Amino acid sequence: MNDAAANAIRPELAADEHLLWTGVPASSVTFHKEDLYLVPFSLLWGGFAIFWECGVLGVWGAAGAHRGPPTFMALFGVPFVVIGQYLIWGRFVVAAWKKRRTYFGVTNRRAIVVQEGWTWKTASAFLDALPAFTKERGANGLGTLRFGPEVAARFNTGWQAWDSMSVGDAPIFRDIADVDGLYQLVSQQRER
Repeated sequence: MNDAAANAIRPELAADEHLLWTGVPASSVTFHKEDLYLVPFSLLWGGFAIFWECGVLGVWGAAGAHRGPPTFMALFGVPFVVIGQYLIWGRFVVAAWKKRRTYFGVTNRRAIVVQEGWTWKTASAFLDALPAFTKERGANGLGTLRFGPEVAARFNTGWQAWDSMSVGDAPIFRDIADVDGLYQLVSQQRER
């Protein structure tokens, strides 16, 4: 039981619920299977955006023929460079910030995620009504439990695909140290 997680989750409990397990995500940087396509894409995006800006600003001598860089084209590329930097390394900084503010809990009835980020977000799922319950374990020993269909988690829309610690409709316990023990605990609760 993690005290900070228990304190964050207690206000979300119903009268007949009690906590069986609480935890927080591991603070280390963890790569997930979706990073197999996110990392190459982010490097291509960010690399091209920087290449564009360097070309427009005349880093290779091309701007001298125009008497300085074209202002519109130089400003046009700035948002793409900023987005590229977020995709390459900023998303890992955001994930680390959110990990320090994310709490997981399992009660006798539900799986609950509470996140105290820019806004207070909560997601929960009743254990006896779960359509799916999956476990992933990485080579580093950390794992992920998904309390809902994995298909929905794969096709996040918008920026959620680039934010591994975002709280969506179904709870996801990411980067858990004892994922096997927690999986057994939840399985036992589902049988009851």
